[in-house]
Amino acid sequence: MPNIIVIVPAYNEEKTIDSVIYNIKKNKDVDILVVNDGSSDKTSLIAKNNGVIVIDLPFNLGIGGCMQTGYKYAYKNGYDIAIQIDADGQHDARFIDELIKPILNDEADLVIGSRYIKKTNYRGSYFRRTGSRFFTFLLKILTGYAIYDSTSGFRAANRKVIKYFSESYPQDYPEVEVIAKLSKKGFRMREIPVEMHERLGGQSSINFKRSIYYMVKVTLAILVNCMSRKEHQKA
Repeated sequence: MPNIIVIVPAYNEEKTIDSVIYNIKKNKDVDILVVNDGSSDKTSLIAKNNGVIVIDLPFNLGIGGCMQTGYKYAYKNGYDIAIQIDADGQHDARFIDELIKPILNDEADLVIGSRYIKKTNYRGSYFRRTGSRFFTFLLKILTGYAIYDSTSGFRAANRKVIKYFSESYPQDYPEVEVIAKLSKKGFRMREIPVEMHERLGGQSSINFKRSIYYMVKVTLAILVNCMSRKEHQKA
């Protein structure tokens, strides 16, 4: 059996972290790593009281630095599969087995849990839906991959991707950018349909202004990534 770890990036999620850990334990017997991203609340204490592995970052690094910390831990400790589950309660651990199946069958290196390839009960914000449609179009044009939920943080990576992410991972809004990077490196990606929930607590950081910044920043990063690929191919 493969050695599997679930990485939970968490920043001030004391209201939800307990139920997220419970949901994982109820559905899958795996190691759980909570990367506490400099939280000022009781996120770390609650996670430790649940008996999971906790890494406390000294200050807030953001999702990129938080996840790369998790991948470094997973690679150093010999895990075969690393699964990302967010700490806000949106991701349902019932789908873990489906998420890792393409990896176990050697059909994919990264598997993304998608809200959009089949009709689900999830609606989400207007900004998120608009961003997802835009990035689906952009990635299809630039990489050939039709990823319909490129902003989804519910994903599973095999050992090769764990190694790559431990060495190179975008720092700001990384979910879309890593798809372009993995495409450039020749990794295989797949989406599977999952059901997601509205966040159990707190508020999303994606408002109108941040949505515009997010789309511009990530678009530029993807374009630079694809241009560097073309230059490399010409050389």
